[in-house]
Amino acid sequence: MAKWETETTQELMEAILKLKSTQEAKKFLRDLLTEQEILEFGKRWQAAQMLSQKIPYSAIEKKTGLSSTTVARISKWLNRGMGGYKLMINRLNHHNPAPKGRGLS
Repeated sequence: MAKWETETTQELMEAILKLKSTQEAKKFLRDLLTEQEILEFGKRWQAAQMLSQKIPYSAIEKKTGLSSTTVARISKWLNRGMGGYKLMINRLNHHNPAPKGRGLS
């Protein structure tokens, strides 16, 4: 179990899953996080989406204001993380979550 996986974080995940609308998410996240944290998470999410579209780091840095180190870290998580970025990108874009280029085995 990862260091960040605790009873407290599990309860947070369960609370997030109970959100029913964007408006509820706005209310909850604004109470939970500072405005700056919400903005930072938004930029990271934007960078992940741009990376999935193969947009160059330099364009992502310019558009988001994130550092090259942060963009590289997001790229690492996108490509070798737990799969959360790809899951949500696929879900929001209504893509088939199956990996491309692989036939039936």
